[in-house]
Amino acid sequence: MKKLFLIVGILLISLNAFAQSPESPASETTLIFVRHAEKMDDGTPNPHLNEEGKIRAARLADILLKEHNVKAVYSTPYYRTLETASPIADSMGLEIREYGLDDPKALVQSIIDTNKGATVLIVGHSNTTPLLVNLSIGEQRFKQLDEKAYGDIFIVTIVEEEEPIVEKISY
Repeated sequence: MKKLFLIVGILLISLNAFAQSPESPASETTLIFVRHAEKMDDGTPNPHLNEEGKIRAARLADILLKEHNVKAVYSTPYYRTLETASPIADSMGLEIREYGLDDPKALVQSIIDTNKGATVLIVGHSNTTPLLVNLSIGEQRFKQLDEKAYGDIFIVTIVEEEEPIVEKISY
């Protein structure tokens, strides 16, 4: 009986070691790009979100909390983008990292390098969001968003040594 337990034990240890030995899967980085939610029409260059925008930002946070494990949040330094990013950042206990667009290509590469293997939310504008998506996938696929379009989410999945995959959904 002792021999049987010894053999079973050795087999279990061997199987466990074998199961852990294959090459680890390639690191998958997910970039989630959104345009800020609806803003106030107050004539200022830096408006806050309006009530509809606050509701949309909360809905975005709900979607991301259910479907993605966001590890970092980036936003331009404007009220409307920061207020769109805040519900998910607050829910996850994350600090919002502000970014500028002096060098968009370097920005995208920095976000990918800094967050390898993680899921990241990047909040931008009608012109910057498609620009950053295009840079992350390496092709000019998306044009500037319509000024009234607020509900698009671009999910870019980057796996080492594979072509990036982008999915556009609405919320």
